[in-house]
Amino acid sequence: MGGTWWWVHARSEQEVLETFADVEVVHTEATRVEAEAWGLDEADVDGPTTPPGLAEARAERAAQRGMPGFGALVGRDLLYLSRQWDEDDDPMIYLMEVGPDGRRIRQVELTEDGMAYRSTPEDWPFNPPWVDRYDPAWVPFVIDQEEFEAQWTRAVYDPTRWD
Repeated sequence: MGGTWWWVHARSEQEVLETFADVEVVHTEATRVEAEAWGLDEADVDGPTTPPGLAEARAERAAQRGMPGFGALVGRDLLYLSRQWDEDDDPMIYLMEVGPDGRRIRQVELTEDGMAYRSTPEDWPFNPPWVDRYDPAWVPFVIDQEEFEAQWTRAVYDPTRWD
């Protein structure tokens, strides 16, 4: 799983996140210094042109802006979500605790046979941002912390599950 990088000139991190869908603003000094040598395309948030990839992210955000729930999850410290995904004909419900950066902190997998498995970032090979808090598509999946904690408490830890 990769990503595309750009230098985006904007008045604030928030402006970048409000303008482009599914992006992460990287602001650590070490990453900034490293990226200076990468020859990245530059874009101005108000500019007349946008590089490929970033243009699509701008169009997606513009479409989301008019939808109910746009930005409803912004400003919350932690989010708790429950979402079903069908993996290899094995439907599973994932309950996730998500931090302010959109990355999972804890996760519970509920299988069809009723088992619940817990995991944390140490169990995953990578942990990219999953949740764009401006995206209204995530709003229907919000659950309360108590529901998540109840499943987390009953879930078992099986380190062989993620090998």
